Amino acid sequence: MIRHCVFVRFRDDVATAERAAIHADLEALRTVIDGMDKVHFSANVSPEPFARGFGHGFTIDFRDAAARDAYLVHEAHQRAGARLVAALDGGTEGLMVIDLEVTQM
Repeated sequence: MIRHCVFVRFRDDVATAERAAIHADLEALRTVIDGMDKVHFSANVSPEPFARGFGHGFTIDFRDAAARDAYLVHEAHQRAGARLVAALDGGTEGLMVIDLEVTQM
């Protein structure tokens, strides 16, 4: 399984409703991308001082790398990603993405 981890710095002027709409756009991709599973969104709740300004994040679980790769190039993901980047502080400078290979037990 691939866990797609995305950390973001929203611009201060981005309303909570717009953030929720962006999350809904990403969640909706589950209906059109085979192998896309759980999506989790949250504000950073860590007490550690290492967030480097990344105040929100989400993870998406994919069955495998092929499902993740299909998501990356999918037209609906491109639209949702563009909406997300437009809401970030500095555009892609306000974005960090890490994919982890997770072994299920």
